[in-house]
Amino acid sequence: MLGLLLASQEAARHFNPDGGSIINISSGVSTITPPGSAVYTATKASVDAITSVLAKELAPRKIRVNAVNPGMIATEGVVSAGFHEGDMRKWIESATPMGRIGKVEEIASVVAFLASDAASYVTGETLHATGGFK
Repeated sequence: MLGLLLASQEAARHFNPDGGSIINISSGVSTITPPGSAVYTATKASVDAITSVLAKELAPRKIRVNAVNPGMIATEGVVSAGFHEGDMRKWIESATPMGRIGKVEEIASVVAFLASDAASYVTGETLHATGGFK
């Protein structure tokens, strides 16, 4: 969590008076809370809490702070760990209303939205992109 705080602090130093946007990547696990994930879940829930606090602290400087909480996404890390196939993927797909895992570009578009002027009144939010898995 220290890394997130330090990176946010440094980023905030570089914004001009027009402000900007900080987007943290958390995880749907922060609210799904599957068994065997206590440490990971706690760290991601901390990202959500820090996002909320920083949004309030940085709002006077016109800096918006939000988090994106993806479900299982076929990232390089997920593939290299072997999670993109097998029992874990089957469980997630069976519990996800959309019936599949997500794609990197589906998360990138959410991040792009939050960074854009279209989200100019959005701050302190955690946007879950989990295919409906909650």
